[in-house]
Amino acid sequence: MSEESLPDGTGPEHADGPEYDDVRPEHGDALPEYAERVLDVADRIPPGRVMTYGDVAEWLEEGGPRQVGRVMALYGGAVPWWRVVRADGTLLPGHELEALDSYRAEGTPLKEASRAAEGHLPRVDMKRARWDGGERADGHT
Repeated sequence: MSEESLPDGTGPEHADGPEYDDVRPEHGDALPEYAERVLDVADRIPPGRVMTYGDVAEWLEEGGPRQVGRVMALYGGAVPWWRVVRADGTLLPGHELEALDSYRAEGTPLKEASRAAEGHLPRVDMKRARWDGGERADGHT
């Protein structure tokens, strides 16, 4: 994913302000601590399941959907990024086909799009695919 296609639909020009200070790239190759935690959660989501940006933030008890989206936009290519989704289940703009391939390969529940839907792309069936992070008690802090 690139900075130009943030999961929340905004570009980097909207990523100013103190709410993003903790997810900006630091010197060298080290990831900010918050980014490492977000990516760890994304990596723990089982195949065929998803969490929303807000779910990840709530699970971490830190940040919010926009901060998680920023981390995923900057660093998400190293983890199964398609498993962190918008709350309405719409596919990430600019990455729809790649995400759809991954969802189908993993058996992620999808809702077929109506003929009136732009591009006729399905959405993630959030009622069936949403994961609550149930493994949290098993060693993750």
